[in-house]
Amino acid sequence: MKIVPRLRRTLTRLTRDTSFLALGVPLHLLMGFLLFNVFGLVWEIIGGGDSTAPVILGFTVVLAALCVPALTWAQRRRFRQLLGIAVTDPGWRRPWRQVRYHCLAGVLFGGLEALVVGLLLAGVAAAPTSVWIYALPRPWRIDSTQAAFISVAGVVVLAGVPALAAAIVRLESQVVPALLGRSREDDLAQRVEDLTESRAGVVDAADAERRRIERDLHDGAQQRLVSLALNLGIAKATLDLPPEAREVIDSAHRQAKEAIEELSDLVRGLHPSVLDELGLDAALSGLAARAPLPVRLKVDLPHRVAPAVEAVAYFVVSEALTNVAKHAREATRADVTVMLLGEVLRVAVEDDGLGGADPTGGSGLTGLTRRVRSVDGSLRLSSPVGGPTTMSVELPCVR
Repeated sequence: MKIVPRLRRTLTRLTRDTSFLALGVPLHLLMGFLLFNVFGLVWEIIGGGDSTAPVILGFTVVLAALCVPALTWAQRRRFRQLLGIAVTDPGWRRPWRQVRYHCLAGVLFGGLEALVVGLLLAGVAAAPTSVWIYALPRPWRIDSTQAAFISVAGVVVLAGVPALAAAIVRLESQVVPALLGRSREDDLAQRVEDLTESRAGVVDAADAERRRIERDLHDGAQQRLVSLALNLGIAKATLDLPPEAREVIDSAHRQAKEAIEELSDLVRGLHPSVLDELGLDAALSGLAARAPLPVRLKVDLPHRVAPAVEAVAYFVVSEALTNVAKHAREATRADVTVMLLGEVLRVAVEDDGLGGADPTGGSGLTGLTRRVRSVDGSLRLSSPVGGPTTMSVELPCVR
């Protein structure tokens, strides 16, 4: 016999919903039964009845407390297995949320579930009354008219049970995860933690990609340009060429050397190899040596920090020195201080220019701020009119 697809889906949902509700009845009403006993024992103690009531009360309270985590686990498993809803593990950071659920909302849901299951059983028993009534002994039989009314009532109940069961299941699926699972604050804290971890992974991946590009350029294109410039230099020095050809080779040699210099600057801007090989102190020393104005450098690092933090500190100093050279009016020197204070790397760049720098005046500082924030750092700029201008950056570097 082939069942109509719509009827088959209805029966499947009804089987799922009634199974879900039937399993919820003992899980919800167990706590209600324990609470009923607790109140009864308290009443006996107040009334001065049984002397063993305090002992039994203590045992019942302990049993109820032990049942809370077990019932929470069972409820989470019921939702996952029958509805496919993953109720987050609440843990024990807020145990009273679980206690309140099982003692208040759980008892209410248990009553509704028992009502639906009872109606279903009553409908199943009442619908075929007109048939099974004749199997009873004659003295126990009821009138056929009454049996017909009971059968009709049973059919009506069976027709309404699927919608009622679905409504209660829908109510529980919306309310219980919010009451029994982790709170909104816990979910937000977990989301922040996950986002922090994913962002750290993205920062590390981007830094590793920059290092790869730097190696490829250094070992590939830059070496080819060096070889080209060397060959052009040899040709210019050894070959007897007409003046026109010598001029062309000389121009090509000069352009090749300029391309090598530009590519070297690009490679250093991507990720300086000395930063990986010798650390932040050596990399900043190279920056200070190449700066167009005198730089006093002070680095106090008892140990190396994370590669991503080192890279951010390097580019902060590099961008700051570039800004001093380009925009600091009448600046004659710059001071760079890098110190590890506990678990915070502090980078300070100061110049003796006339100050008055506008933090919103360009995109360089905005990009630098984003780079600093990528590792949860902070950037502050102080540039009063008349100077000095100080850029202070703090980078957390928990090992």
